[in-house]
Amino acid sequence: MEMKRISSGKLRAIGYEPRESILRVELEDGSLIDYAGVSDEIWRRLSNSGSAWSYYRDKIEEEFSGRRAATSAPKKANPLDDLFKK
Repeated sequence: MEMKRISSGKLRAIGYEPRESILRVELEDGSLIDYAGVSDEIWRRLSNSGSAWSYYRDKIEEEFSGRRAATSAPKKANPLDDLFKK
């Protein structure tokens, strides 16, 4: 799913899979949440909203059940880990 980078409230990216009607949001903490059953119209309004965070909170977070998505990127290793291995 292609993600569109945004900076609105706690939203950092949004993406939509029209064939499956799934909206994915990335929050500032890096978590990904999928919302099933989201229409093309809601996606269009969210992606074109002047305040995506407000739209998300009012129309998506309250109306749809979200499920944590698996992250596609591997977690970055902490460079200090090698120093403190036992």
